[in-house]
Amino acid sequence: MSSLVRGSHGGTVAKKSALADDRRPGTGRETPATKPRGAESQAVTLDRLIHERLRLGIVSALAANESLTFNELKALMQTTDGNLSVHARKLEEAGYVSCRKSFEGRVPRTEYALTAAGRRALERYLGHMEAIIKVARTR
Repeated sequence: MSSLVRGSHGGTVAKKSALADDRRPGTGRETPATKPRGAESQAVTLDRLIHERLRLGIVSALAANESLTFNELKALMQTTDGNLSVHARKLEEAGYVSCRKSFEGRVPRTEYALTAAGRRALERYLGHMEAIIKVARTR
């Protein structure tokens, strides 16, 4: 129940009707055509918190290192102070990352480390991605 419309970049895109929106997975109104299967069902179970590019980068960098300072993560991720602090805080609130603040002389130092829960979440995420890749390669 979709119609084609001209996209903003000149291409043709599908426009969903209100009825089609009601058949999204998880709404309880799935039809056989909209029920997730195989790789699609794996995508539904991806950890959305880790799936975001910068947060995945933070978690991956911390998995490869015992700990990293704010400035080290900022340089690795090539991002701004504000962007890094927002994403690091989300990971900290989820219990995936621990944050330790201290001073070196009079200079503040913020250090991040991956928690056991964060490591398990990353392993689950990677397992889901591997399953999706395996299915995609066999088609």
